[in-house]
Amino acid sequence: MTIKPDLSVPIPARLDSVHFVGVGGAGMSGIARLFLDRGARVSGSDRARNAATDRLLEAGAVISIGHDAVNVGDVDAIVVTSALWPDNPELLEARRRGVPVLHRSHALKALIGGSRLVSVAGAHGKTTSTGMVAVALDALGADPSFVNGGVMADFGYSSRLGAGDVFVVEADESDGSFLLYDTAVALITNVDADHLDHYGSHEAFDDAFVRFADEAAERAVVSADDAGALRVAARVGGTAITTFGEAEGADVRVTGITTDGPAAGLLTAGGETAAFTLRVPGRHNAVNAAGAVAVLLSLGFGLAESAAAVSRFGGTGRRFELKGRVDGVSVYDDYAHHPTEVDAALTAARTVVGEGRILAVHQPHLYSRTQAFAGDFAAVLERTADHTVVLDVDGAREDPVEGVTGRIVVDRFADPSTVDYAPDWQAAADLVARIARPGDFVVTLGCGSVYRIVPQLLDALGERAAVA
Repeated sequence: MTIKPDLSVPIPARLDSVHFVGVGGAGMSGIARLFLDRGARVSGSDRARNAATDRLLEAGAVISIGHDAVNVGDVDAIVVTSALWPDNPELLEARRRGVPVLHRSHALKALIGGSRLVSVAGAHGKTTSTGMVAVALDALGADPSFVNGGVMADFGYSSRLGAGDVFVVEADESDGSFLLYDTAVALITNVDADHLDHYGSHEAFDDAFVRFADEAAERAVVSADDAGALRVAARVGGTAITTFGEAEGADVRVTGITTDGPAAGLLTAGGETAAFTLRVPGRHNAVNAAGAVAVLLSLGFGLAESAAAVSRFGGTGRRFELKGRVDGVSVYDDYAHHPTEVDAALTAARTVVGEGRILAVHQPHLYSRTQAFAGDFAAVLERTADHTVVLDVDGAREDPVEGVTGRIVVDRFADPSTVDYAPDWQAAADLVARIARPGDFVVTLGCGSVYRIVPQLLDALGERAAVA
């Protein structure tokens, strides 16, 4: 059982010293970095060391590996996420001493202040879309501040405190905290029901997005291709709407998409047309680019300059990220953890793999999501991958559910010869190494710890090559 964020907690006027519990996460580490940039004393803890904790340590933060009450020093507040367990010793210590406990969205709101805020939300595509907007604004000379859920290749980090007046954030709808911000321009990439463990129903999920769009002070930019987003847009009454996508009636329409290599196409808005060529593959990224350009138009930039600026985007970490090549086999890592995301990631991989095959290594995330979407995951993986290896569930913030393992995804495959269940990671890596051949793509999929299997995959491929 994880904690529910209390979004009514007042933000302390003074935040000169802040402690982050779970500082190694993508969002938390980005916020911590911005506090360092502001001159605050930052400390943090996490269960294990990773690249994010190492970067923060180098930047001047005090980092502890492992959670312990002694990690909470003399601070103005501690910052937590919804993924934190209520018996976390640092959370208990802060409450015992009366130290303010802020959800990460509160800490981010304190950083945003009075900036002109672009908030990006949606079940899929928001990290990429946030990155596109931030990179484009930087190319346009706007010097934005931003916090993203993934490291951007163009910058080498996930957050920055800029001197301009625009602040771009990946807004988290999973726990409702995206409603906390004073958003100027809201971008909704899609409204594909997820996080029902928090919302309880599809209707409540929709309601949150309606409120998110309605409360945007300037404009809501909404997908014209997604039925859920259009359903939400139809209920918005207090905010101007701009639609984007491939749909014929989209205000910012993308056409002529080519995906033989980096995605490219034409953008049309207000009677003007501009071409773009991205540095990342996939039809879904061409559509994401249309959404980013719609945001830039809302901020007052022109179509041609916006299309050129978005074309600069070089991708984000854990979004079809090449991790290595061994003996002709390429190993990629992707954050996809919903059937729609898996479909997009592997469809993009198919456009560039050529004559090779796609071998998916899928780690289901959350017991509730796995239970709800086991059949959908199986159908997508069977259709888009040539062979799939399914690991066990990364439960993250949830308690285990009896009978819910990676096996329930495997059992939904129509052709059992195209899938293996391998809860042991070394066995999974060895299996992939036996199956893979030169020209193949191995793609790890999931938002949990699956990226940590990549070294085992590369080692197993290397050992196979050494004895060949």
